[in-house]
Amino acid sequence: MTAMGCTEISLGDTIGVGTPDKARSLVKACAHETGIERLSVHFHDTYGQALANILACIEIGVTTVDAAVGGLGGCPYAVGSAGNVATEDVVYMFDEMGIKSGVKLEQLIDITESLCQRLGHPPASRVARAMLARRNCATPASG
Repeated sequence: MTAMGCTEISLGDTIGVGTPDKARSLVKACAHETGIERLSVHFHDTYGQALANILACIEIGVTTVDAAVGGLGGCPYAVGSAGNVATEDVVYMFDEMGIKSGVKLEQLIDITESLCQRLGHPPASRVARAMLARRNCATPASG
């Protein structure tokens, strides 16, 4: 693929069945062929492994991670599959690990809230749900 001009190769688990060991092994095998700097990862969170998979991959040098606002989405070919890992969850994990993502979490939560309200769909992101619940509790009731 790199010989054809691809500058980035995204390795995806679009049905969310991967585990950290499998993700790490796949990335290592591909990195051996093309170099870790060309690889990105894309994990859906069907079985709750997306963040662990991302962590396993960044620990071996992956620097590009796909994510979706609110964890929205899914795979039309796999009934019951969750959406892509939530951007808010990834950004929170990176912030807490001291990894700079360039994303401001509070502003991202504003976007998530607005988008989910417009779509009529609650966020799949645990971080977004927690932060929005805290915001709602901190807002005095009008009366």
